[in-house]
Amino acid sequence: MAGGPLEGVRVVDMTSVVVGPLATQILADHGAEVIKVESGSGDLVRNMNGKSVTPGMGAKFLHLNRNKRSIVLDLKNPDGHAALLKLIARTDVLVWNVRPPSMARLKLSYEDVRKVNPGIIYCGMFGFGQDGRYRDKPAYDSIIQGSGGMAALHHRALGEPRYVPMVVADKTVGLIAVQMICMALYRKAKTGEGCAIEIPMFENLAKFVLEEHMYLKTFDPPLGETGDPRLLDPLNKPIPTQDGWICISANTNKQAFAFFDAIGRPGLKTDPRFNTVQARFANVAAYFDVRMNGLQTRPTAEWLKIFDENDVPAMPYHTLDSLIEDPHLTDVGFFEMKDHPTEGRTRSMRLPNKWSCGTRQGWSPAPKLGEQSVEILREAGLSETDIQKLIADGATLDGRPGKS
Repeated sequence: MAGGPLEGVRVVDMTSVVVGPLATQILADHGAEVIKVESGSGDLVRNMNGKSVTPGMGAKFLHLNRNKRSIVLDLKNPDGHAALLKLIARTDVLVWNVRPPSMARLKLSYEDVRKVNPGIIYCGMFGFGQDGRYRDKPAYDSIIQGSGGMAALHHRALGEPRYVPMVVADKTVGLIAVQMICMALYRKAKTGEGCAIEIPMFENLAKFVLEEHMYLKTFDPPLGETGDPRLLDPLNKPIPTQDGWICISANTNKQAFAFFDAIGRPGLKTDPRFNTVQARFANVAAYFDVRMNGLQTRPTAEWLKIFDENDVPAMPYHTLDSLIEDPHLTDVGFFEMKDHPTEGRTRSMRLPNKWSCGTRQGWSPAPKLGEQSVEILREAGLSETDIQKLIADGATLDGRPGKS
């Protein structure tokens, strides 16, 4: 038994790339049984991450698909489609991330699916809400970052639009999907009823951005312009020291005054531009200029010691490489070295959060394409004859070692 708070929950995962696989991996990491349904060519991200030991097993795929089992089904083949319905009939949650018309063409709309499982939780993630003019547009993370206002934050701050160099829209929406699914599971536990969940990426990222940056246009009539000036100031970034950079955020009076003392400018504590939270916000550009030019006389390690002693929030600036070596992450056992059956020694990240009521026991590596096709079809009640016919027709793939 897997253990964990979602033990006993069965999920059919029809998602690919990042947004859906992240959501279903979180469910799997917390004990859900997740069956990953793939086409014969597999999840696109299997081959989108540079080098790999084995074709189709890229690093990003490994990080997003552990604790799942893979089955290949050709859903345009009647027998493949029928096999999927058998899986759906015995599951709690169906998760997908294509445009809704595609699900309808596959005869896998909510109305189609609830005929075989009235209590299903049917969760779709897609680009745009279906009541708007963008409903049929395709979408990827960069499309949503640009259209959802995130790239414009860089434009306002630094003079040119830029995407955040990580799939922040996909990850944000994936986390929201987990919340929605868990709320639906709670409701189902109380009422016995399933439901359909629609999670549009564009609207969710627009909300994510505008919660801070609608700013003074929150009011009607507006009290000013959009954009939180503190967050958009070009000096809102790591601060140079004698030998590198440091990250500081001194917001309360106690923190700001301790910072002024530390840099040898105690007179700023009575400067009307900086002597209150409101004053520092109103003069944020000047305050950030003080910060930016006050730390170049000492190395980072000395500043960290001084700020720790005075309870000023400060941390070292990490590169991607130095982050992997961070001593705190070592202290808490954040990184785990695992032996993957085909990829050899791999570095993975444990779940940061802990449950006093128990967590998932054991770990299974990200699966090869169709690695569990045969065992999943057997569990669904298909006969050996039916399974062999699906394989012969190309409607499934036996991806077990030595078979594919």
